[in-house]
This record gives sequence, C-alpha cells and structure tokens, in this order.
Amino acid sequence: MDALRQKYLEMVGAARDEGVLEDVRLAALGKKGEISLKMRELGQMAPEVRQAAGAALNALKDEIDTALRAKKAALGDAALDERLKSEWLDVTLPGRPRRQGTIHPVSQVTEEVTAIFADMGFAVAEGPQIESDWYNFDALNIAPEHPARQEHDTFFMARAEGDTRPPHVLRTHTSPVQIRAMQAQGAPIRVIAPGRVYRMDMDQTHTPMFHQVEGLAIDRDISMANLKWVLEEFCRSFFEVDTVELRFRASHFPFTEPSAEVDIRCSWEGGQLKIGEGDSWLEILGSGMVHPKVLAAGGIDPAEWQGFAFGMGIDRIAMLKYGIPDLRAFFESDLRWLRHYGFSALDMPTVAGGLSR
Repeated sequence: MDALRQKYLEMVGAARDEGVLEDVRLAALGKKGEISLKMRELGQMAPEVRQAAGAALNALKDEIDTALRAKKAALGDAALDERLKSEWLDVTLPGRPRRQGTIHPVSQVTEEVTAIFADMGFAVAEGPQIESDWYNFDALNIAPEHPARQEHDTFFMARAEGDTRPPHVLRTHTSPVQIRAMQAQGAPIRVIAPGRVYRMDMDQTHTPMFHQVEGLAIDRDISMANLKWVLEEFCRSFFEVDTVELRFRASHFPFTEPSAEVDIRCSWEGGQLKIGEGDSWLEILGSGMVHPKVLAAGGIDPAEWQGFAFGMGIDRIAMLKYGIPDLRAFFESDLRWLRHYGFSALDMPTVAGGLSR
C-alpha cells in the first residue's frame, strides 16, 4: 500500500497538464487501473484479511482521488491565470462602436402572420400558458384515454399532496385560447391565437417549447370553401408568391370534424424550396370544421353556428420561408445566428408595404 501511495502521489505531483493527470487517474483508478485491480482481488482473500485490506484500499483510493482533484483544480487555476494575463482589457481604450440589435425570426414571422390575418378581419386573442385540464383537453373534445393526455407527451404541473383535482398543464396548443375567446365574445367571431406551447419532444425538428398560431372563424354559413380561401390567401401573402396550390388530405383531430391536413405544392430543385411550383407536396398545417362539442364548450349553440379552425407552427413556417435548417438554433441565443437571420428593428411587416426584406 505504501509503495502504491508514494508512486501515484509522486505522479500526480509531477503532472503538468490535465491530459497527463487523466492518464495518471486511469492508471490508478480506471477500470483496469492498478488500485481497481487490487480491489477485485479482495474476493479471493480470507474474510479477516479481506476486511483489513478492503479498508486500506478504500482509504488509498480516496487519498489518490483527493490528490487528483486538488491537482486538477490547481492546474485549472494556473491555466486561468495565464489566460487572464494574455486577455487583459485596457479600460482606458475607446469603447467599441455600439452594435444594432436585430428582431428574432420568430418575432418577425409572428408579426407577418398577424398582419396578414388582420387584413382579413381576424383579431388577436391571448390566453394563459398554464392551463387547466378542462381548457386544454376536455373542452376540445380530447378523450381521457387520448395519448396527448399522458405524461410522455404533456408537461403536468405538480400538485399538493392529497389534492385530487385534475392537474394544470403547460398548454400543448393555443386551442384553449379559442375556447376562452368564444366564451368571452360569443359568435360571430374571427380570431387568431399566436403564442408559446409546450410538448415533451426534442430533436432537429422538435423542441419542448415552440410557437404556434391557430385561427378560428365562426358564423352562420361558414364552410370548408371559406377555410380553403383563407389558407390560400394566407400562403400567397406569407410566401410572397403569385400562385399557390393547396391539397387537403382527410385526417382526424378531436376538435374538428371533418378534419384535414393541408399540403402546399413546392419543388426542391437544387436543394432550394420553391413554393407554388414543382411536383412535390409539403405538409404545413392542420385544419377542419369546429366540432359541435367544442362550440358547445365555448358557449355557442352548434345548431345555429358553425365555423372552421386551423393551426400551424410559427417556427416551422419561419424555417420554410427563410431557409433555416435547424429548429434548435431558434433557442440557442447565438449572436452570429441572430445577426444572420435577424431583421431590422424598423422592418415592420405590412401586407401593402411588403412582409419581409
């Protein structure tokens, strides 16, 4: 034990950088390290010998580990001192010119969407991001057994011990805002509901928090034809093209009946997305006629009124329009990314004056 202690303490003391120190750690405490191999030999010893040897080996292991940590901290401090010597700042020098900030693409696209729908008579409705189970699920005709109501898909808020009431959730869509708007305003109504939503998902095309905009229009004689016209006009204005072609595919959403996924004609020629031409189709949103149960939950008589609803991801359509390849970059606060994709603070989008630069 004394020989091992002296050997590794000397090696730790002689290490001049963290790479060498890591080699010492592996030689002593790694899976195949000398002390680790000694620990494995304990099982072959007699019980009375194993007890004494085990205690000694554990003490040696702790001593070497403490020495390694202390040396690593010392090397880190020394490296920081050297770095500070080379990166000192002369505060008497003139300041750097003030850089102009930029508008985040999500904020820009939200303003563009708002401007387009405002031109078609839609008001903006808002609601809380922490919602009750009723507003987020029950009022939208989402059954208790629906997968969206499970913990693998939804963020549930913690409850006090003994509280048997349904839990609150971080809203999974902005559809609860539609219910609140119907309850507050009644029918007829035309609103969009942009805002943050939360789902338990994370990859190149999904994030736990993202931005969504949903639309709702209710009147006595609204039909799918009105929905199609509104979406075509929106896509034409948003993507700033002369013609668009939409394809409606039958789908199922608990809160609309009938329901349809909406694809837009596009091409990927040369790796560049072009809207309104080509032989490819790209899914951009979901839509449908508002389910009678949802109208009733909003305090509107489904025997007198009907309407349509739709929803799309603001981050997704921003990626499509401005050629942004990775959704996660929206939330990384990289100044280089913001300078590249950001917008001038004075570049306010309007339908008449142009939406984008």
